[in-house]
Amino acid sequence: MSQDIADRDRIVMLELEEVSISFHTGGNSYDHGVHHVLDRVSMRVYEGETVGIMGRNGVGKTTMLRIMAGILAPTAGKITIAAGKTASLLSLGLGFRPELTGRSNALLAAMLQGSTRAQAEAFVPEILEFSELGDSFDLPVQNYSAGMRARLGFTTALMTHVDILLVDEVLSVGDAHFRGKALAAMRERISSDQTVVFVSHMADHIKTLCDRVIWLDEGKIAQQGEPKEVVNAYQAYITQSRESGVEQQTKKIEEKKQGGQSNDASQ
Repeated sequence: MSQDIADRDRIVMLELEEVSISFHTGGNSYDHGVHHVLDRVSMRVYEGETVGIMGRNGVGKTTMLRIMAGILAPTAGKITIAAGKTASLLSLGLGFRPELTGRSNALLAAMLQGSTRAQAEAFVPEILEFSELGDSFDLPVQNYSAGMRARLGFTTALMTHVDILLVDEVLSVGDAHFRGKALAAMRERISSDQTVVFVSHMADHIKTLCDRVIWLDEGKIAQQGEPKEVVNAYQAYITQSRESGVEQQTKKIEEKKQGGQSNDASQ
C-alpha cells in the first residue's frame, strides 16, 4: 500500500495550503524591498504524529509555528485546523510580565495558551512541583535568573493540554538536571496520542522524537520524509555550505595577496 493511500485513512489535524508570509523592508536587499519568510508552503499534520521542522536560522521555522497557532496571519494561502481541535504554541516565556510573580505569570501564560481560568489554576500545583522553583514561585519574575525563567516557561507550557502541541526550541533549557527532566517529559508527552509539531536544531532529538521531518530552506520545503534520511541530508548540506564558504574566503584572501604582489612588482 502506497503512502498516499495510507494517508487517506488518517485524520488531518492541521493543514497549510500554499501559505506565504512576507513583509516590506527598508531597502532593496530582497525582492523589490519585500522579504518572503514563507513562500507557498503546503503540508499536513496527521492525528497522533510528531512532525519535526528543521533548518538554518531565519528560514521561517518559528514563523510557521506562529501561523499554525493563529498568532500570525499568512499573507496568502490557507491554514485549516480540524473542527473542534485546539493548537497551542509551547514557547518559553510566552506572555511573561516581569513585575508579576511566577505564580501569576504561570496563570497568565496558561490562559494565553488556551486554558480557562479554572484549568490554569488547576495546573499551578503541577507547575510549582515540576519547575522546582520553591518559594521563588511567589516572587516577581524580574528577580529570576535566566535558568529559573526557562524552567517556569517550559513547565507552564508543558502542562497545557491541547490537541495540537507546537513546540519551539525548548529542550535546551536550564541546567543539565532540568534538561534531562524536560526531555523525559517531552518523550512521555509525544509517546502518547498527542499530535506535535516540533522545531529544533538538535539532530538527535529530531531523529528520536519525530515520526516525520520537514527541512525548511529559504521559505520553502527542501525535503520531507523519514527522520534519519532528512536529517542526514540536511547535515550534509550544511557541511557542504561551510566548506564552500571556507573555500570562497580562502580564494578571496589569495586573490588579495596576488593583487598586492602585482602592485609591488609594478612599482
